[in-house]
Amino acid sequence: MKLRHFLFVLLAVPTFIVHSQTSITLEESILGARQFVPTTVQQLNWIKGSDSYSYVKDNAVMTGKPKGKGVDAKLFSLEDLNKWKGGDAMASMPQINWTAQGAFWFEDAMKFYEVDLKTSTAKMVCEYTKEAQNNDYHVVSHNLAFTKENNLFAVVNGKTVTITGNEEGVVSGQSVSRNEYGITKGTFWSPSGSKLAFYEKDENDVTEYPLTNYTDVPASVREIKYPFAGAKSEVISVGVFDFTNTQMTYLELNGGIKNDQYYATNLGWSPDGNTVYLALLNRATTDMELKAFDASTGKEKASLFKEHSDQWVEPEQPVKFVPGKDNMFLWFSQRSGHNNLYLYTTEGRLVGSTNANWEINEIIGFDAKSENAYVMGTGEVPTETMCFKVSLKDMSITPVSQAHGVHSTSVSYTGEFVIDQFSNTTTPNKIDLTSSSGRLVRNLHNAPNPFADRKIGQLELFSIKANDGSDLWCRIIKPSNFDPKKKYPVVVYAYGGPHAQMVTNRWNGGASLWMHALAEKGYIVFTLDNHGSSNRGQAWEHVIHRQLGTREVEDQMLGVAWLKKQSFVDAERMAIHGWSFGGFMTTSLMLKQPDAFKVGVAGGPVIDWALYEVMYGERYMDTPQENPEGYKQADMTQHLKNLKGKLLMIHGTDDDVVVMQHDMKFLKAAVDNKVQVDFFAYPGHPHNVQGKDRLHLYTKVIEYIIEGLK
Repeated sequence: MKLRHFLFVLLAVPTFIVHSQTSITLEESILGARQFVPTTVQQLNWIKGSDSYSYVKDNAVMTGKPKGKGVDAKLFSLEDLNKWKGGDAMASMPQINWTAQGAFWFEDAMKFYEVDLKTSTAKMVCEYTKEAQNNDYHVVSHNLAFTKENNLFAVVNGKTVTITGNEEGVVSGQSVSRNEYGITKGTFWSPSGSKLAFYEKDENDVTEYPLTNYTDVPASVREIKYPFAGAKSEVISVGVFDFTNTQMTYLELNGGIKNDQYYATNLGWSPDGNTVYLALLNRATTDMELKAFDASTGKEKASLFKEHSDQWVEPEQPVKFVPGKDNMFLWFSQRSGHNNLYLYTTEGRLVGSTNANWEINEIIGFDAKSENAYVMGTGEVPTETMCFKVSLKDMSITPVSQAHGVHSTSVSYTGEFVIDQFSNTTTPNKIDLTSSSGRLVRNLHNAPNPFADRKIGQLELFSIKANDGSDLWCRIIKPSNFDPKKKYPVVVYAYGGPHAQMVTNRWNGGASLWMHALAEKGYIVFTLDNHGSSNRGQAWEHVIHRQLGTREVEDQMLGVAWLKKQSFVDAERMAIHGWSFGGFMTTSLMLKQPDAFKVGVAGGPVIDWALYEVMYGERYMDTPQENPEGYKQADMTQHLKNLKGKLLMIHGTDDDVVVMQHDMKFLKAAVDNKVQVDFFAYPGHPHNVQGKDRLHLYTKVIEYIIEGLK
């Protein structure tokens, strides 16, 4: 299939400069960034069960129809909703969640309300206390699951039900596996709300790790559970609680053998609520098996299919049943080399699959007859996100999105219309109402340029060739007063790790605003997405297996080589900065390519993957016992003697993702090897430094770079 997209070489943001404009400041870019967010239509959604849409304007809910005359009507105001609700008045319109035409629910002050527009009534159907965490409201049954400390509870018919009473070290109803493999929460309601599936983890054998609170006098210690690569990990169980008979059942995972050698991921329910589907993944992440379990007995009903990879298998989404067809579901898999959709029966028979040579990432809806699924994917340009229609008859793909860029799309009940919100490097935010074939029905919003009264850097997206002939996508920001006859120092911002894409054809190209503030000081800011980053397919990602920091550094150096060829680049004044995996990349480049950069600032860096956690580290590196040479080469202390430039390490003292022991190991090695490095800690901050302290952080980063490049 040939799509209506072409590979483009250059995308540029037009520069609007007049003498009265001022440059964006670092403080504005960090603490005042909200003023530069493009305007949008608030709460724009399809009304469930119809082809009408709604949105919030001036504290009123408005509605419109694609087939109307383009004149929208007011459904109700905040004053109306407060009157129906009673009690304390809300100051602004809450989030409206449609359940049918004329019916919706909302949450206010720890209470859930159901509204019937026909009768102009709002009924409180469920409430909770401030101690409740991980709230999971089920709209059909009006039940609410929540956790307190390590246990799971539910509010059913206005009464609180205690579901678990765990011993110390066992946690129920919370996310597991450190949010890897598509796991983002710990509770899963059955379609009717009569059953609740939940994750449970036994962490008794997981290493306890101390985090120090330096604000206490004397300092206090908080112990967390941290599963180091190659060490003991959590043991996962999946429970099902049936509210009709208060029966608790645990699924017989791993043949009933409980250990830390498997992951239970991508939990999904059958439409009738009798079956739980799970992707069971071995700890080595090389083999996945999709299994069906009886929700009442916990017994395994069927093994539907298996997947294998010598590198890793990475299920990210649960089964998606086709509406109205209770025996057919869709499954995402990279088994073809790219993320495609596979249509299966509940007996495990493959009916068909898409055949895209690009990434399909999300199912956003179906048409009324379930003849087509609507999906989001990259299309042929990996920096974009587009909407497509997939025929469930032959799994053919038809483009819906027309404009290049990053789209966010929602589908009407019939599938006849879509609301298409998108941006690109020249379009801040545009919202169109279109047909499912992409024909424009009407424009709903065009955001003005939020930088109209600011000098803003010249931003470009382009690609260079990797050594294997593939495209390495790059972003460059030049000062607003860029003069091609001058030579500018360069700051490379790097991330480079899996599940991240820095360079995208969206407004501002995916760049952070502090990069523009730095560019206005007379710097070039450059970013490249190397092999291992997301949205490029399995081969692109798998090349990093067992050797993190090898191919990624090679690709980044191709970016450096390109920069050095540009007449406007001062090749003797180059710096690099990155955070987390980007901190690892920064350190890797400073030590493995010591002549490339004069200055480096590594934030929250991984220094030794043996000090990182099981679920991420072992997937990409295997265990330290299985891959000792790979771990040794990726251990930055092994290369510390190579350092020539100035290197600043930054870390939050409460970091529970990349623990500060990484820096301590590096600093001790620096002392032992008589190598000078700089270090700064942010007390009380976890993996990311946020709030007002973030301004301090980037003031330090930029001042260190400027001083080092003098």
